[in-house]
Amino acid sequence: MDDLKISKRKPSYQISDKLHDYLSEYNRNIKLPIFYEDLLRFQGSIVVYDKFENDTLWIRVYYNDYEREEIDLSLKKVYTILHSDGNESSLPFLNVDAIDYCTFGNSRPFRIKIRNILNDNFTYFYVKMADASRVYGLELEHMLSPYNLNFLVHKNTLIEEHISGIPGDEFIKNMLPKCSKSEKSQIAKEFVKFNERCMIRLLGDMRSYNYVIVPTHDFDQVVYKIRAIDFDQQSYEGKINIYRPQFFKENFVMVNLVSESFQKLSIDQYKIEERSIMAKRLKSYHDRIEDLMDCMVVDTISTKENVDSLKIKIYEFTLDMNFKRCKTMGQIIKNALAYVLRNYENVNPNNLK
Repeated sequence: MDDLKISKRKPSYQISDKLHDYLSEYNRNIKLPIFYEDLLRFQGSIVVYDKFENDTLWIRVYYNDYEREEIDLSLKKVYTILHSDGNESSLPFLNVDAIDYCTFGNSRPFRIKIRNILNDNFTYFYVKMADASRVYGLELEHMLSPYNLNFLVHKNTLIEEHISGIPGDEFIKNMLPKCSKSEKSQIAKEFVKFNERCMIRLLGDMRSYNYVIVPTHDFDQVVYKIRAIDFDQQSYEGKINIYRPQFFKENFVMVNLVSESFQKLSIDQYKIEERSIMAKRLKSYHDRIEDLMDCMVVDTISTKENVDSLKIKIYEFTLDMNFKRCKTMGQIIKNALAYVLRNYENVNPNNLK
């Protein structure tokens, strides 16, 4: 399988005033006590290794004593804002165990580990440079996927909650071979649906390390779900296959699993099911989707060359003239969602069998 070429360093697009207003309306835009740039003032670092002594591409950073106290307090306040109402009564019981910095990828995030000293429970959240592409990706995931996302924006700083799960590449290598036949069939079905979801809402670069597998115990079985964790490549690239996880070599094992598990008729059934479910979600979030699209259609989140290339490819796939008239990525995705709503809103499940 030939690997797809991704833009090595996608430009960061500023959040427009219109998008800031949207985020304020839906309680995403909240004043924060710390900015991304504040965390860049670290004085030293060490490499973070996993339990097998492999380089994780994260470094643990350290600050001067007089700065660390202020930074720790601010990060604990961010945690309370993100996960509750910002009440500071719990601050004495929180501790910042680690601040890690990722040198790989476009967003160069900081990963914050917060621990409750009363019971040693801990969780993570991320501090990143706010990028319009990523914000659109997070909002679309929140509304069009089965999962809710919690994030905050203030000026040029983005706070994201941690999405728990087993990294896709690790799962494929170490856990998938141990799964039963029925579990593999279930995972294959989820990959078909995940692939379809990414293509419809134009979420790109879903290599195996950009999504997680979430196992949930349910009575006498384990249910597996697939969740995206990286939204940097939302509606940027001009090649349509960038938005289809099946075409990345890192997902070759998953593609083979689908081929071995299902005939084409079953694959088509699961695709239609996912489109129908997305149509229902579009109706549920109708007003909010409309507000987001109003921002997106006038925003610049890609190049003219990418827009022109992608709209022609989607037109050839759908034969919908609306795509040919698109001038921005926002217009393309608005028409894509309208196409799904128009064609799959009233699909009869009995006809899928």
